[in-house]
Amino acid sequence: MPSSNNRTLNLLNHGYTPMEIAEAMQKLPGNLENKWYARGYYGSLSFNSRAVYQRYLGLYDGNPANLNPLAPAEAGKHYVAAMGGAANVLKQMRAAMTKGDYRWAVQMGNHLVFAEPDNKEARDAQADALEQLGYQSENALWRNMYLTGAMELRNGVGDNSGMLNTAASADLIRALEPSMFFDFMAVRLNADKAAGNDMMLNWVFEDLKKPFALTLRNGVLTYREGSKHAKADATITMSKATLDRIGLRQRDFPTAIEQGEIKVEGDGKKLFELLGMLDTFKQMFNIVTP
Repeated sequence: MPSSNNRTLNLLNHGYTPMEIAEAMQKLPGNLENKWYARGYYGSLSFNSRAVYQRYLGLYDGNPANLNPLAPAEAGKHYVAAMGGAANVLKQMRAAMTKGDYRWAVQMGNHLVFAEPDNKEARDAQADALEQLGYQSENALWRNMYLTGAMELRNGVGDNSGMLNTAASADLIRALEPSMFFDFMAVRLNADKAAGNDMMLNWVFEDLKKPFALTLRNGVLTYREGSKHAKADATITMSKATLDRIGLRQRDFPTAIEQGEIKVEGDGKKLFELLGMLDTFKQMFNIVTP
């Protein structure tokens, strides 16, 4: 929305920080606030203004206190100690909730939970405060975020792997170009494991008549499409269909090699060294706990 963009730029040129701009832009200008179709049922001025700020000026808000802050768990321990310990923080949280000041209660509770993640009383209090913010939120996204945080505090992190649409995933994987496979492989690479294990591999898709030259150096994986290394450690030859089956977990590399679907020339150990350096990501992860 132009008004959101322009108003944000106006305020940042006055020296306002992202959170100050978000507070100053609680309502739409003019009569728009009273139009039901312009209400923040999905988006919000608070999010939009901070996104606009980051687009033009980046993450740093100009205050050097925010330049290199402590990590949440470490900061939480200091805040809890400064506030007189966990029991006192809980007391102040409940006092803020009684007054309806749930935003402040959640800020205190966040420090307490990160300082003492196993403190059930703290987790329950924080969940109570987050639920109240969720119930009061007109914005569906914010409501879901608040309630998801409360659910994690009460029940831990769940597993949504059963929610994946297998058919849709299959169509997606078959539509992916091999270059995208290597892009994702580079993302999955664990740089600490890869350090000191430099290698060069040629990867050829015989049905596409397309080679890729992979280079692992200094813990970073790169590739050149349509090229080959003159002196590769190994050359892997396969079809795109085989890659799709591996992506769909219908095959693994050892089985595909054993059945002749993948041909490896040169030092075959290099391929498995590379595969052993790849991380597998979980579907769900913590958002309100360390």
